[in-house]
This record gives sequence, C-alpha cells and structure tokens, in this order.
Amino acid sequence: MSEAAVEEVSVLSSIYCGEGEFQLLQQSAQDGLVVQINTTVGGKRGLDVSLLFHLHPLYPSRPPEISVSSTRLSRTQCHNIRQKLVDQAAALTPEPMVHQLVEWAQQCVEVKEECKGGEEEEKEREKEEEWIAVLSLDHIRSRKRYIGLLERWSQQLQLTGRLLLGRSILVILQGDRANIKEFCRLLKTVKVDVDSSGKKCKEKMMKIVFEAPSSSSSGHGLQGFIVTSYQSLPELTAAFQEINMTELYQQILPSLSD
Repeated sequence: MSEAAVEEVSVLSSIYCGEGEFQLLQQSAQDGLVVQINTTVGGKRGLDVSLLFHLHPLYPSRPPEISVSSTRLSRTQCHNIRQKLVDQAAALTPEPMVHQLVEWAQQCVEVKEECKGGEEEEKEREKEEEWIAVLSLDHIRSRKRYIGLLERWSQQLQLTGRLLLGRSILVILQGDRANIKEFCRLLKTVKVDVDSSGKKCKEKMMKIVFEAPSSSSSGHGLQGFIVTSYQSLPELTAAFQEINMTELYQQILPSLSD
C-alpha cells in the first residue's frame, strides 16, 4: 500500500479522535486499508452517519470505494449520498482525499435530511419486493444437523442463499421477505444446535446484520443453498465478489469486526 495512504490514515485518526469516531478495520499489502469514520451532522437534530472507505493499494491514484449508512436516513438517501461521494472522489485530483470527502458528506447529509418526502411510499413498495438478508450465527457445533435444517428450511420457504463458515458464520438469504422472517423465527424457536455441555439449544444469538430489497443490492448470483468454508478475510471477500455482492459486503464489514 502507498505511504500516502498510511500517512493519511494516521492523520485521520488524529482528526477524528473522539470516542467511536474513527476505526481502522483492515490493513494489508494485498487488499489495502479499510477505515470507518462515524460523524454526527445536522446540528441539533444530531444525525449519526457512518462512512466506510476502502483504500485500494493503488490509492490515491485509484479513488476509494465508499459505503454510507445511518440510523436516521433512509436507504435511498444513503445510496444517493454514496453516489455523490463516488462522483466527487472521481472528480478530485488523485491525492489523499478522505478528509475532504467526509467534510463534503456532512454538508450533503444536512441537505438530504430535509428531503424525506415519499419515504412512507418507499416502505410500502419494499413490502412487495424480493428481499435479501445477511444473518450472523453464534456457533455451529452439531454441523450435520444444523446445516441440514438450514438447507431444508431454505427449500421449504423457496429461498436461495449461502452459508459461509469461518471466523464469522454468515447466512445470506434471498427471496420473499415474509419467508425470510419465517426462516429467522425458526432459527430462534427450533433447537438447531447443541450448547457447550451437549444439550440441544436454539439459535438465540442470531443477528440480522443486513436486510433490504434485493433490487437495492447488486447481487444476482444466488442459486440454491450452497455451503462454503473460508479461512481468511480475502477468501470471505472473494465469496461475496463471486455472487456480485461486493457493495453489500462493504456495508456489513464493520459489524463483522465488532
């Protein structure tokens, strides 16, 4: 990775030095750097926005990949802000630019927060669309039984997906939103695994780390229900790339680092 990127990350950690403001999520010569900057904008309204920047080893010659998330803005607003940030980054001189982009995003979010017309209509449309969700499982001890149940439920509920086994255990599901909810209900109510003492237990620690209409993600590669094991972060990254869900992966990466 470039010295400019490493120096910039050091400077950013000094600028965004408040509690929870800055986090270095990944650093490797092969994949570059991933940093998360959490900032509050919108004056008294206090809009919390999370900006994720993936600095490629060729950065700043190559603009950063960017993700935007917020508990106070809609997915559409976050997507629009991200697209404007991407356009802004492409227009800048190829030199360290993350701080400029963060400042620009703060101004953008303040404008977008006042433009919430049509959100209720959007939510109604989402109910009728095909959805995608990513679930995080706590553990799988009784592998044959657990995986067998996941495969059976996906077939019964007409869901396609992936089970990714590694440091983080992830289930990617695509299909009818109501059926995904039923899949989650089964996980928490059926004894799918065994605990450390060997007793059958339910998946009470399951978390939904992402959910959205599938049209809002770029993934179109899910067929059947396939189980894949990975050993490293690059292999997990490659698994998402294979099914055209790199953008989704960037969005859930912070939750995998908790």
